[in-house]
Amino acid sequence: MEQAKDERAIHSSSEAISSQIHSTELLSKLPTREGWTQPLVLYKNFWLRPPFSINIMHLQNSFKARQDDIIIASNPKCGTTWLKALAFAVTNRSRYEFGNHPLLFRHPQQVVPFIEIPHDVELTYVDTLPSPRLLATHMPFSLLPDSITSCGCRIVYICREPKDAFVSRWHFENKISREYSINVEDALAMFLEGFSPYGPFWEHCLEYWRESIANPDKVLFLKYEDMTSEPVKYVKRIATFLGVPFSIEEEEDEVPEKIVRLCSFEKLSGLHASQAGDIARRGNLVLEKSVFFRKGTVGDWVNHISQEMGRKIDRVMEEKLKGSGLVF
Repeated sequence: MEQAKDERAIHSSSEAISSQIHSTELLSKLPTREGWTQPLVLYKNFWLRPPFSINIMHLQNSFKARQDDIIIASNPKCGTTWLKALAFAVTNRSRYEFGNHPLLFRHPQQVVPFIEIPHDVELTYVDTLPSPRLLATHMPFSLLPDSITSCGCRIVYICREPKDAFVSRWHFENKISREYSINVEDALAMFLEGFSPYGPFWEHCLEYWRESIANPDKVLFLKYEDMTSEPVKYVKRIATFLGVPFSIEEEEDEVPEKIVRLCSFEKLSGLHASQAGDIARRGNLVLEKSVFFRKGTVGDWVNHISQEMGRKIDRVMEEKLKGSGLVF
């Protein structure tokens, strides 16, 4: 029995190495373009950072989703950190006291790991997590491993008004690089072409939007602006969608309100765990914990780009989203 187990482990390891080699070879043949803090490669109509594209290719066959998995999906810079915190607090509310909650001592980016972006751990780390797993991804729906889309696990997707998302993306790129900066005009031109990390932005949103209409019991589509205006309402909606609705007693005890306060921008951004140290270092790119907390406000784009730039974004989005029913 032990020999058979060892043979399966060797076979699995060999398959993983073969997959990585194949992914690396494919990467070398993909269109590459510079402009952001790292060159991006075009893989199946989406622009990705090379290391993540290799991981995504490898995960197509190696990632084994579980039926009770919960996937937090998002376009980058659209409220990912906040949604991670809310989902973690909602699904673990019976395990922790609010006064001694893990989110008071650990960054939301660390308590909910990305599938394709390992932070100082191997990709296989998520395989070791007990069920039910709470995982995150920036992958477009069309690039998700088949096991996720076929197993029936739930996906919660968050998007954001494109002008605010663009400004946040631009700031983020300039903060994580130690030797490279991008002026806002160049960044906007690339963004409007659809050339940005995990872009085109509109295609990313549209894929999850269409899937949420086709399978509303499997994909919950959220807008950052709606959530900020009525956070308690949407915390309840998330809990119901995930199959863990709040009881009458919990609502009387204001548990949803307590979760909103615990996960508020003001609360999380002021914690030592959110400000001190790094999430990861990759060459000349440094992801400090504080870089995931900028302002979190709706409509802040007016303080960073001109009205004409804003109109350019609006025109492109209206054209790209026309007829879909998705509006910002």
